[in-house]
Amino acid sequence: MELTLALVALVAVLAFALARPHGWPEAVVAVPAAGVVLAAGAISWREALGEVVELLPVVGFLAAVLVLARLCDDDGLFHAAGVAMARATSGSQNRLLASVFAVAAAVTAILSLDATVVLLTPVVLATARTLAVPAKPHAYATAHLANSGSLLLPVSNLTNLLAFSAAGLTFVHFAAVMTLPWLAAVVTEFVLLRWVFAKDLVVRPRQDVVTGPIELPVFTLVVLGLTLAGFAATSLLGFSPAWAALAGAAVLGVRGLAHRRTSITRIAAAVDTPFLAFVLCLGIVVNAVMSNGLGSAMQRMIPDGTGLLALLGIAAVAAVLSNVVNNLPAVLVLLPLVTGAGPAAVLAVLIGVNVGPNLTYIGSLANLLWRAVVRRDSGDGDAGFGEFSRVGLLTTPVVLIAAVLGLWAGVQLVGL
Repeated sequence: MELTLALVALVAVLAFALARPHGWPEAVVAVPAAGVVLAAGAISWREALGEVVELLPVVGFLAAVLVLARLCDDDGLFHAAGVAMARATSGSQNRLLASVFAVAAAVTAILSLDATVVLLTPVVLATARTLAVPAKPHAYATAHLANSGSLLLPVSNLTNLLAFSAAGLTFVHFAAVMTLPWLAAVVTEFVLLRWVFAKDLVVRPRQDVVTGPIELPVFTLVVLGLTLAGFAATSLLGFSPAWAALAGAAVLGVRGLAHRRTSITRIAAAVDTPFLAFVLCLGIVVNAVMSNGLGSAMQRMIPDGTGLLALLGIAAVAAVLSNVVNNLPAVLVLLPLVTGAGPAAVLAVLIGVNVGPNLTYIGSLANLLWRAVVRRDSGDGDAGFGEFSRVGLLTTPVVLIAAVLGLWAGVQLVGL
């Protein structure tokens, strides 16, 4: 009975999060659902509190990075990126696509996938309109790289933060092992999207519309560089990298307020408190499902070992589960089951839940957010479920295999 109730609660939370009627935040259903499983005894108060305590550092880190990304946008970083991408075309859309990939991969890795979807995608769409070229190849680049391009650093994705905690690695060790999977995913994605959108990429961009200098926000770039170094330093010293993110956000926040580029209200909105509450409550609901039988059932589906075939199998299970229940609950379900097998298995799960969501809209909340941004800013870049899945089927399996091969090679080179 407790398992049935927990599963119903999980389905309700995910269905509401995917649909988001009237634009209501995901927490509208997640908070009551957590209360219901607690009241019904599907999870004890002690277990729920333990789950919240475990997730709080991750959620705090996420909040700081969200603010950091918004402050970078307020200081003109993404506008400068758009101008740079337009200037890089030199009469070829392939060069434009390459510049979009380079910028999106860097933004996703350093400022998280939310920055790529919410802040970079509108800039990419506006750049495509300015150059009079089809927006679709470049819009799909931001969509796919928001997922598959988020493998490099613990800060790149909420799923990374969870895997980082479970793997027990330092920031530097995590980045070293995941460099090859990240490069493999980005390069493979680029080659495949060029092939999928070959007809759209034939159109030559206009060259008479890009004028004026690129105004780089040097101070912001310096703060970002120092913040990135701070992530590594705090991890090596045994502190949470959230402190480095908080320091970077504080510096840019004070400067932005002093120059009236931002406001307290805007900074508070960037924290996205309802989404953070959703993450905590989702953790409680997933814990209830796991402790009432799903954990033992899922354990039988996970391949044993950390050889290449086992890592491919683990990533495949994670990818499929992401497209059934979304990647955030998928990583919450799978991490406890593979932690005992070692960091390599944990990182294979991460590849599955980061690359796998490119298969369908259901795969990640970032996909749905991207669709909303594209529908708002460009009808040319819009994509229905069928088209998104078609592009996903042509690219995701190959990218997944390439990334796992990169992980296996990284494990051999760096060691775990």
